[in-house]
Amino acid sequence: MRLGGRFWRFWTATTLVNLGDGIRVAAFPLLAASLTDDAFAVAAVGAATALPWLLTGLAAGSLADRRSARTLLAAADLGRIVVLLGLVTALLTGTATLPVVAGAAFALGVAETVRDTAAQTVVPRLVPSELLERANGRLVAGEVAGNEFVGPLIGASLFAAGVALPFAANSATLAIAVLLMLSLPASLLSATARGGEAGAPAVADGVRAGLGWLARQRVLRGLLGAVALVMLADAAWFAVFVLYLDARLDAGALGFGVFLAIGAAGGLTGALVADRLIGRRRHRAVLLGSIAAIAVTPALLLVAPTIWAAVVVVVATSGGFGVLNVAAVSVRQRLTPPGLLGRVTAAWRTVVFGAGAVGALGGGAVASWQGLQAPFVLSAVLGVVAVALWGRSARPGSGPLVA
Repeated sequence: MRLGGRFWRFWTATTLVNLGDGIRVAAFPLLAASLTDDAFAVAAVGAATALPWLLTGLAAGSLADRRSARTLLAAADLGRIVVLLGLVTALLTGTATLPVVAGAAFALGVAETVRDTAAQTVVPRLVPSELLERANGRLVAGEVAGNEFVGPLIGASLFAAGVALPFAANSATLAIAVLLMLSLPASLLSATARGGEAGAPAVADGVRAGLGWLARQRVLRGLLGAVALVMLADAAWFAVFVLYLDARLDAGALGFGVFLAIGAAGGLTGALVADRLIGRRRHRAVLLGSIAAIAVTPALLLVAPTIWAAVVVVVATSGGFGVLNVAAVSVRQRLTPPGLLGRVTAAWRTVVFGAGAVGALGGGAVASWQGLQAPFVLSAVLGVVAVALWGRSARPGSGPLVA
């Protein structure tokens, strides 16, 4: 059974959006660094991109359940095009200041919360239920390729040629994505909830309803807790990995870049094989294995601090994330009622991204206090807790989706 032309149009649009996101991953730090040598100010631009998930993520989820996904996807991307063209104009006229750059990063992040949340409500309507894992695997693969492989390389190269070029290129990828989204039937991507009817709940009430449903759903609640712990664990050691490579393995900046590329390859491979691993809905075992691979494997560097051990750690953790993302998204889409999927997705992402931010700060603090090996110990401890939490939440008998 094939995924179908409509899915591949959606996949192409989403991959182009991710390519643009990858271009900005490289371009925004370079732009900030060209405007100031203040490390905190440069970091603030990066924080402005992530902050919207904590401030507007839940509202974006409620919106995704109340409005047509086709409209939201196109509107979010059109909004980002306007912001990017404004930034390009400021760069070309010499009026781009650090506050302008940070404001653009924040606005793009707000639109991203709307687009990414709405996009995850679309997949179950584009493919048959039995192809859900395969479809999510292809989407995650496209995300990794755009965000981690091709996009940053293009972004850095274009920035070297002209500071405005990466943002102009991002506008072009978004414009094509909008055209592809508008080519999909409006009826297929209509609102899943009662957003257009009289008496629809306010956004705040919708958020509370979504959070309340998630809190009562034992399997998803346990999986969210486990994934949040995994994000804490992974961010804790990866925040100091560049320092670890330089101080313990003498790899330097070039070595760090090589490890990032190896990790991206691992993540791409994991996403592509995830649906085969899951097979006949063996979500429980696959999730358990990927959680362990991500959070516990870094402890290998405690007993074998070598380049080859570091390669194993990067491949295992990135590949584990590729599998985990596909399996977790699929379970969430299967268990969540269509009218709540946007809110549950937004709540999920807000918790997970917040955990990643806390983990990075915690890893840096622990490393400063106890040394560069301490975050790897912390990761292993959190990993064991995550494995135990998921094993308890999805023990046999929880249902066919976690068999």
